[in-house]
Amino acid sequence: MLREWKIPLLIHQPSYNLLNRWVDKTGLLDTLEDNGVGCIAFTPLAQGLLTGKYLSGIPEGSRMQREGKKVRGLTEKMLTESNLNSLRLLNEMAQHRGQSMAQMALSWLLKDQRVTSALIGASRPEQLEENVLALNNLMFSEKELAQIDQHVADGELNLWQASSDK
Repeated sequence: MLREWKIPLLIHQPSYNLLNRWVDKTGLLDTLEDNGVGCIAFTPLAQGLLTGKYLSGIPEGSRMQREGKKVRGLTEKMLTESNLNSLRLLNEMAQHRGQSMAQMALSWLLKDQRVTSALIGASRPEQLEENVLALNNLMFSEKELAQIDQHVADGELNLWQASSDK
């Protein structure tokens, strides 16, 4: 339709992160690349789940504490023991890589050159400074990628699957 109207599509902004992998499963990145369209990953840190903020529970003043009963988005019911265990394993992996979990999550996205940018929502300058350091290590071994898949994709930690399928 856009071609018919002669409107160029330059960028697509899907929700995409380690925990929401529908972009991989549907071949969206291939389609975007075939059409010369970039991808800006929205919610690259899964609304804070990939920052490590929730590994020990729900912090006072956090988004989840304020909005934990919401039906959509980040909710308390996402913090099952199984999901927390997977997040803890990802956090350990990140530490072995010399990164924070947030840095590893951003590195994982940006390792793919079809992902042209990641839209982060830093609330403090220190968060931005930390996140930019993700660019220092975009390389993942096959073993690391398999571990990520084991802890996330294979572990059914795609918390947004229902909304992504719509």
